[in-house]
Amino acid sequence: MKYTIEHISQGENEVILRCHSPSAEMEQLIRFLESQDRKLIGNKDGIRRILEPPQILYVESVEGKTFAYTESEVFQMEYSLAQLEQLLGAVNFFRCSKSMILNIDKVRELRSLASNRIEATMCSGERIMISRTYASDFRKRLKGAR
Repeated sequence: MKYTIEHISQGENEVILRCHSPSAEMEQLIRFLESQDRKLIGNKDGIRRILEPPQILYVESVEGKTFAYTESEVFQMEYSLAQLEQLLGAVNFFRCSKSMILNIDKVRELRSLASNRIEATMCSGERIMISRTYASDFRKRLKGAR
């Protein structure tokens, strides 16, 4: 795909996509652009707080409830894990197990384990297991495939 950047001195930033027909690559780019303004609501101690996707390290479903983990806090979310996977998929979140999605941008290091599993160490030092069911797709995603 070819792209051009044009610097402007005034006005609002604008993205124009030109294509013969919409492709999966274009749709992914559109989802990414739309997701940049996305805010999520998390609840903690009865207080609702706005969370931006880059703040979230991972999201986990426990006993039918969904929680978002930041470096220092945990928030209960109003969305299901499947809904969050849809909302966050374009901003580098990846389903790493049946009950968890993680923010790839917050992974500090990876270690291959037996049985084709991967241990991801997050920027907070917390370790997340990528199950063998999702490990192959994770490796592909790291190589740039969607």
